[in-house]
Amino acid sequence: MNILLNEQPAQIDAGTTLHRLREQFKPEADLVILNGFPVADDRPLEPGDQVVLIRRGEQPSPEELEALMVSRHTPGVHRRVKSGTVAIAGVGGLGSAIAVALARVGVGHLVVADFDVVEPSNLNRQQYFVDQIGLPKVEALRENLARINPYVKVSAFHGRLTAENIPALFAEADVIVEAFDAANQKAMLTETVLTRMRPKPLVAASGLAGFAPSNTVVTRRAAANFYLVGDGETAARPGEGLMAPRVGIAAHHQANAVLRLLLGEEPA
Repeated sequence: MNILLNEQPAQIDAGTTLHRLREQFKPEADLVILNGFPVADDRPLEPGDQVVLIRRGEQPSPEELEALMVSRHTPGVHRRVKSGTVAIAGVGGLGSAIAVALARVGVGHLVVADFDVVEPSNLNRQQYFVDQIGLPKVEALRENLARINPYVKVSAFHGRLTAENIPALFAEADVIVEAFDAANQKAMLTETVLTRMRPKPLVAASGLAGFAPSNTVVTRRAAANFYLVGDGETAARPGEGLMAPRVGIAAHHQANAVLRLLLGEEPA
């Protein structure tokens, strides 16, 4: 029967068990993942099962690395998201966290755009490091993503997004993410995508400042192919700042909405 072993097709005898497979192919493995979940007990394998054998602490070969990185995914997800392209407008608190999440899940191509550089006040919520202060955010993010998942292609645009350049810069995207701070930039991008780039899906955010309860951040469908994350109320202003926990919650709402769109599922 046919199974996937470390993401590669393999043919094994009917009746083969998980432990017998380990003894046959990698007896030193001390972590066995079956269909996305680590298991310790022995059990018969079924046709189509996906098995990953890992020896903790071992440095895998480049050929093995990608298979091992996606071993905890729900089966079938990786092959579908690897062909996806996602454009992220703004790589501050939201955009940098969204990019990290999508790189970890294995989205094949990320297009990231931002005009700004990393500065100290960013570090309370954005996915950058002290030694990256002064670097363009898109370049710092590209470095960080390469360390997380070298199999993700990252295209970086360091400059201001405008209604004129967005359609060309984001033409390849299957999904576009709005991750700006400024209200006028949010409005410009939303209007550009919804009027000039239909029917590309847009995932935007509004209302994530402060430390209000986590569960007030929701994902909702605001219009056809337009999804909005946040509580819709708590804008950043004097006396109410942007902080890592709630920004991270909203960012991961947005990343999960993107993942569901790439998998053909309704985000809200």
